[in-house]
Amino acid sequence: MPREVPLFLCRTPAGFPSPAQDDMEEPIDLGAWLVEHPAASYIMRVDGQSMAGAGINDGDLIVVNRAKKPRSGAIVVALVHGDRTLKRLRFIDGRHWLVPEADGFAEILVDEDVEIWGVVVGVARKVP
Repeated sequence: MPREVPLFLCRTPAGFPSPAQDDMEEPIDLGAWLVEHPAASYIMRVDGQSMAGAGINDGDLIVVNRAKKPRSGAIVVALVHGDRTLKRLRFIDGRHWLVPEADGFAEILVDEDVEIWGVVVGVARKVP
């Protein structure tokens, strides 16, 4: 069941404080905002730190859109030799690679044993 949450019209600066404003827009349904193609989308929980440099951490939820065409630079969920992985798709020296965003993880050449499952279009996490 969708839950609408109030959306403030003003933006919140992450630098110096600004005066509070009471202007509000219409409520926002976060599910509808994050999921452009419901029939072709799913949510997965991240397991591991290989994408920490892209701001995606262990335990985060990612919204994956299977209808979106994977392009170089996109973060994708891929099936590699039967195992899922989350990496950035890069086109390097005429070949596609799955590239991690943290040290200690290997790049993966995209070949016939790799299937792109979808493009990550959103990330959600609770702040402690």
